Amino acid sequence: MQIYKVGGAVRDRLLGKPVTDIDWVVVGACTEEMLAKGFRPVGADFPVFLHPESGEEYALARTERKSGRGYGGFTFHASPEVTLEEDLIRRDLTINAIAEDDQGQLTDPYHGQRDLEARILRHVSPAFAEDPLRVLRVARFAARYAGLGFTVAPETLELMRQLSESGELEALTAERSWKEISRALMENQPQVFIQVLRDCDALKVLMPEVDALFGVPQPEAHHPEIDSGLHTLSVLEQAGAHKQPLTVRWACLLHDLGKGLTPESEWPRHIAHEHKGLKLIKAVNERFKAPRDCQELALLVGEYHTHCHRALELKASTLLELLQSFDVYRRPQRFEEFIAACEMDARGRKGLEQRSYPQADYLRGAATAARGVAVQPLLEQGFKGPELGEAIKRERLKALKAYKETAST
Repeated sequence: MQIYKVGGAVRDRLLGKPVTDIDWVVVGACTEEMLAKGFRPVGADFPVFLHPESGEEYALARTERKSGRGYGGFTFHASPEVTLEEDLIRRDLTINAIAEDDQGQLTDPYHGQRDLEARILRHVSPAFAEDPLRVLRVARFAARYAGLGFTVAPETLELMRQLSESGELEALTAERSWKEISRALMENQPQVFIQVLRDCDALKVLMPEVDALFGVPQPEAHHPEIDSGLHTLSVLEQAGAHKQPLTVRWACLLHDLGKGLTPESEWPRHIAHEHKGLKLIKAVNERFKAPRDCQELALLVGEYHTHCHRALELKASTLLELLQSFDVYRRPQRFEEFIAACEMDARGRKGLEQRSYPQADYLRGAATAARGVAVQPLLEQGFKGPELGEAIKRERLKALKAYKETAST
């Protein structure tokens, strides 16, 4: 029995990055031996075991054969006869197909170290094209390591393109797709993930609503970058640079989908794109079964982001309606995330990345003013039921009018 450290732990150590999770592969062993040594079996698809003390995962060396569609369409074979090289060749990228023994000696049959030095994401073997999930994984790695100068090898991008055109991407479950998408959006440069998906024609399969934004112009006075798709990438880039949470990044990706529906005869204006985009945002939310908080914020940002940009011009009554829509009295964090997404939208414009966004503090002040209305005095005046609700609304409107006067002086 020989045990090797494999995959991300080896890759990240060689890159000088922190190592979090460690995967192990066991060569020359069978299930009975692992059980005899106290390892606990997990998973029904292939033999993976938990170490009796550390709880880390140890997998028997295995080969795999394509047997159906999608990510799960594989038959695995594990036995003591499977070699380390045979196990490594089934992995996705050469930089993930390096093994390290307990003496620190590396086994690198597919030149992963060379590709690490050259900053290239390259597939290990033609079998790469059998697993559609790898399209998303490679795009995610591109987003993770873009800051180090990594790019996708042209021949790997071509295999990804073949996968995109094969219909295999449609076989991915919503859960598997969302897991990769959400992880990719949380990388330092999430815009690279979307760009790579577009480069290999996967974006138009997975998110045609986002792909449709590319080539759609916007007024240059407001959007020096002009192209709606490039603007979306820039907004995502800002969200990554400002360490925004997943909810905000998801909203940033989907906020302008309505612009993809504008007839060419109306370009570069996009009248009522906020409202038009809601059905598209809802469709993408449902397709990937995004978590509820991501779904809600994406819809709210899609509908109200231009309200935020024009916050200083809004009437007190419109401000109140905006605050009510977000339920800022019970869910203040969601309103903060809305403001953050809108600020990323404003910054995601060519040459305007560092421009201040006074609307953010203005809206925070408005929310504070509305929340400052005390309910108890109204109760003491005898208001109750629907009348109490109307009285609270009147007082909040008064507070917002006073706030607007103070803020404008």
